[in-house]
Amino acid sequence: MDRLECMRVFLRVAELASFTAAADSLGLPKASVSTAVRSLETQLGTHLLHRTTRRVRLTQDGETFYERCAGLLTEVEAATSMFQQAPSEIRGRLRVDMPVGVASSLVIPRLPEFLDTHPAVQVELSTTDRRMDLIREGFDCVVRVGTLENSNLVARPLGALRIINCASPAYLQHHGEPQGPSDMPNHRLVHYVQTLGKRPEGWEYYDGKRYCSIAVPGVITVNSAAAYQAACLAGLGIIQVPEVGVRSEIEAGRLVEVLSDYPVEPMPVNLLYATRRNLPRRLQVFMDWLSELMTEYVGEEFARA
Repeated sequence: MDRLECMRVFLRVAELASFTAAADSLGLPKASVSTAVRSLETQLGTHLLHRTTRRVRLTQDGETFYERCAGLLTEVEAATSMFQQAPSEIRGRLRVDMPVGVASSLVIPRLPEFLDTHPAVQVELSTTDRRMDLIREGFDCVVRVGTLENSNLVARPLGALRIINCASPAYLQHHGEPQGPSDMPNHRLVHYVQTLGKRPEGWEYYDGKRYCSIAVPGVITVNSAAAYQAACLAGLGIIQVPEVGVRSEIEAGRLVEVLSDYPVEPMPVNLLYATRRNLPRRLQVFMDWLSELMTEYVGEEFARA
């Protein structure tokens, strides 16, 4: 393994704080990852990592070398790809995280088109509802729906997703179809919270002047997007969800849009990544492709280039 490759391995170990996780991410044996880091430390004449049975962390020299190493590898990649114009010459691994509904309903069905155009790119796709440390966990970019927290990450706005009210045919047969806010106290919501035990939000609607929220009872509270949709399909209540995640269910008749005259406030969707400087070409083309893909699902008044 040459020195540049050893540096790439070291970066991934430092980012994931684990030799095992780095080996899995890179598709290498753990022994090869350990050997690469030891070889680099021997060449540099210093220890880069503190190793314990529970975790791996950077030494002071390791922190300094990490910053220089990350910048150097970015420059090397930019230099080696500056004359590569053909999509087939764009190569490398992308680690991306996004909500499960965006992944399953939008990105994965269209991903073959992207990979046919860029056959030398490999994609690692994570779908989770939890908040994560993009840099520490080694992701190139993440898609986030909703209001962003303050961070040092770069945010690329993609627009705002249309949010709709949905119920299953079985629910509507049993409870009837609500016609407006005055009906909602007699209906049920599937409640969603990120942490079980927290008080769920109410049912949101636009009254013609502003967005309002009223309390609506419910028999189930969930903390994942998959369970939220599954509970609705099971007839346990009404949900408010991005259209992108349920379009196929509506087209198949498994869910029905209700209360269309009382829209929910659209939810902003953003791509987050670590830095604007020297983005790998594969990440640039992927984010451009994803931005174009998203235009079908964001309102024109919210869409951004």
